[in-house]
Amino acid sequence: MTCKVERLSTVNCDHFLSIRIPVSDQNWKEGTKPLVTISCITYNHASYIHDALEGFLMQKTTFPIEILIHDDASTDGTADIVRDYEKKYPKLILPIYQSKNQYSKGVKISSTYQFPRARGKYIAMCEGDDYWTDPLKLQKQVDFLEAHPECSMCFHDVMVIADDGACVSLSYNSSSSRQIYTLDDILEKCFPQTCSVMFKNNLILAYPDWFYKIINGDWALYVLLAQQGNIGYIEEKMACHRLHTGGVWSPLSDVHKLKQLLPLYGTFYKHVGQAHGVAIRAGASTIIAA
Repeated sequence: MTCKVERLSTVNCDHFLSIRIPVSDQNWKEGTKPLVTISCITYNHASYIHDALEGFLMQKTTFPIEILIHDDASTDGTADIVRDYEKKYPKLILPIYQSKNQYSKGVKISSTYQFPRARGKYIAMCEGDDYWTDPLKLQKQVDFLEAHPECSMCFHDVMVIADDGACVSLSYNSSSSRQIYTLDDILEKCFPQTCSVMFKNNLILAYPDWFYKIINGDWALYVLLAQQGNIGYIEEKMACHRLHTGGVWSPLSDVHKLKQLLPLYGTFYKHVGQAHGVAIRAGASTIIAA
């Protein structure tokens, strides 16, 4: 395939395609640096990982990507499925296969194994039991971040579905949406679903000690990113988040979830600063009232 050189917005990349085509059909020169890194963490997702991988491969972009997968010692054959895809797309899919589960040891998988090896200007996240539904998702998010340099990350609407595929809800109430959110907003409530997030890769050079002690690492990541810029919102449904008994968070009771979330506000208040105390107290009050 011959690639036509073309500048798109202010993206810092050497070459672009003149049209968007599926990443599975792209053929970039050896050593080409990806513009976007997809980070996928998986554990015992044999029933779901196919949908996640197909959602990555169907993305139509004008730029190169890489797909970083971390399998945390799955016991249900998830790793075998990933290996089959790796053999078919060895330049795209770059996995780590753990022999011993790291999450159970308290290791933060993303910040320890995934983000340090990401070469893209942007990182898009999606866990192995979720999946993307819009083939232009990555292109739309890159275009948004390039058009809004004041934003450190962006997210979009997500359909929340049950294990049988039935729609449960939207992850975000778009009827009261704004396009731009701030640190105060994310301190009050963690609203972006992981599978909807794309962020700039160069903003967090080192993670503070408190980051590794927080149970909800994604929320902590969003707080750190929001300290570097605004959070952009795209009012489109472009992914599905599954609720199932095999998940880490979904099976917990509402009371258990609240008990785990409440201490986070104390951590944020201590380390982010009292200047944002109003937002932190508002979020904590909502948890207590629930």
